[in-house]
Amino acid sequence: MAEQMEDIVDDGRDAYALDISLRAALRDAVAAQDVASIDALMEPLHPADIADLLEQITPNEREGWLSLWSKGIDGEVLSELEEGLREAVLEILPDQVIADAVRELDSDDVVDLVEDLEEEQQEQILEALEPADRAAVEAALSYPEETAGRLMQREIVAVPEHWTVGEAIDYIRGQAGHLPEEFYHIILTDPRMKPTGYVMLGRLLASVRKVRLLDITEDSFRPIPASQPEDEVAYAFNQYHLISAPVVDDDGRLVGVITIDDAMIVLDEEHEEDILRLAGVGEESSLSDGVLETTKQRFPWLFVNLVTSILASLVIAQFEAAIAQIVALAVLMPIVASMGGNAGTQSLTVAVRAIATKDLTASNLVRVITREAGVGLINGVIFAIVMGIVGVVWFGTAMLGVVIGAAMVINLLVAGLAGILVPVVLDRLRIDPALASGAFVTTVTDVVGFFSFLGLAVILLL
Repeated sequence: MAEQMEDIVDDGRDAYALDISLRAALRDAVAAQDVASIDALMEPLHPADIADLLEQITPNEREGWLSLWSKGIDGEVLSELEEGLREAVLEILPDQVIADAVRELDSDDVVDLVEDLEEEQQEQILEALEPADRAAVEAALSYPEETAGRLMQREIVAVPEHWTVGEAIDYIRGQAGHLPEEFYHIILTDPRMKPTGYVMLGRLLASVRKVRLLDITEDSFRPIPASQPEDEVAYAFNQYHLISAPVVDDDGRLVGVITIDDAMIVLDEEHEEDILRLAGVGEESSLSDGVLETTKQRFPWLFVNLVTSILASLVIAQFEAAIAQIVALAVLMPIVASMGGNAGTQSLTVAVRAIATKDLTASNLVRVITREAGVGLINGVIFAIVMGIVGVVWFGTAMLGVVIGAAMVINLLVAGLAGILVPVVLDRLRIDPALASGAFVTTVTDVVGFFSFLGLAVILLL
């Protein structure tokens, strides 16, 4: 059965998906305890692909694989794993394997690896580091979570601002073996270690030796405070097309550097969290979570939905007599509520995304609200005509078509307004709009939809 499901999932359309036969081959190699075959299967894979494979297999398969191939897991694989799964993998791996793996990583990757671990696991990893590396990681951990200080790496390529191109090149050559694995800029500092600019590596190599570094600095230079929230850091990288940026402490002195790969990971995580929050499934949800863990994440928002549904039902209860007399009302009212809910979700999604990207501001709020109201009104009129005709043809009552048409206009107009106003108000109240907006918007569209439809029916049909 499992193999049949794998065949269904693997439709051949994703050029970067793992070959579905890989998991079956790995399963057979683990069952045969064939380490050589496991090595051969893993050798061509990128660390990110190995991490994906660890996330896709069952816990039993994972434990069997790692018990045979633990020495093949390196720091890059660990850094690619989801946080929850990473903890489970670290519990399986021998201490020496973990120690060897973390020594390969830059300080920012080590911080990312240990910051969510239990204190005992943290200490185990920190003990494996060289004293200088441990000091760098501990210094980064001293900053608040989800700030630039946690995101930065301490490995920096910095030179005095008065140097020339030739002096900088000679310095870099002399530091072979002590440089970060990847860096994009040479940071210039004054005598107090305050960054004053940076030079792209490409421009450095293209300039003659006697040129002053200050004469070839980049306009994109933007120091980032270590206390700045990481979502604002990611926004700055995306907004200003940064490749790297120096990080400074409260006194403006250079303490680290953030590179584009780390900033884009944060941006991707922010997008993913927004999607998960909008769906009410928990921002930490992943495919590797167990049944109980997933249930705990989803239950609170299902409970909130139950409460809001009861509120909508109370509105319906006020019109029991009308529904008993005209059964068609019970048939048609879910349509009004559903259309309103969908329209509200469309506006809500646009608003939450615009707030996250800082595109929705006080200066354009009125224009956006007017646009959403106009869209809701136009769509409401169009679907009112459609449902008016359906009401007449289906039930043979012209006035019923008028009632559902009018209710459709009202609910789609309100849905458009609620979809934009609810997240804006929540954001002003310092409440995450992605987390709480959905329940409020759904409640508004349900209540308004039922009340307008049934209320108009009482007025015009009874």
